[in-house]
Amino acid sequence: MISTRTARTLSIAAFAAAFAGVAAAQAQETDKDKATIVVAGEGRATVAPDMAVLQLSVVKDAKTAREALDANNKAMAEVLKALRADGIADRDLQTSGFSVNPQYNYPTNTDGGNRPPELIGYQVVNGVSVRVRDLAKLGEIVDKSVTLGVNQGGGVQFTNDKPEGVITEARKAAVADAIVKAKVLAEAAGVSIGKILNISEQGFRPEPVPMMRAGMAKEYAADAVPVATGENSYNVTVNVTFEIKQ
Repeated sequence: MISTRTARTLSIAAFAAAFAGVAAAQAQETDKDKATIVVAGEGRATVAPDMAVLQLSVVKDAKTAREALDANNKAMAEVLKALRADGIADRDLQTSGFSVNPQYNYPTNTDGGNRPPELIGYQVVNGVSVRVRDLAKLGEIVDKSVTLGVNQGGGVQFTNDKPEGVITEARKAAVADAIVKAKVLAEAAGVSIGKILNISEQGFRPEPVPMMRAGMAKEYAADAVPVATGENSYNVTVNVTFEIKQ
């Protein structure tokens, strides 16, 4: 049996909890009823890349699949050996694609009609993705890879190993942009902005294609591929809700 004192204590606790719930609900309703301004702020920060990602492929054709594979294996082994000799670590080398495809000839008759395709050989393609952390070696690596057998690919993407710092700067710029926009809108409406009620981020968008600037081109050895590193841009968009002061 519950004593009178215990029952009284439970009643007070239940009342306090109920009151707190009502107060919280009222606060939420109050926030919902407030006039607000919602703006999207955009921030952008740029930084020079410190890493490049190369896409290199060796393509070999032969009468048989075995011959094409052997020739491809030999060439790719030489390419990988040279890359490691230039300081590329195993963690920065990754096979990006491999295929063995029959090659056909599609002859036509003298009357223009098609004849059955003729198997004329096989093609083996082996691709590798290479992260180059020393950009001073980039042109030399591309040149040497082609010499050793790379005959397809060559796509280059400049990026950053640790972009957190520049993304933070873009976030700060996005919030600052949102505040400026909100103040302009509030002034035009004859009101002023109050406290921030909500902030959400849509995410950052890196621009892997560098923006070329005068003076950014870096030419390496005369027999190496000229490379321009440019700079990378990181964009952040935030949605900010401000209270309106009437």
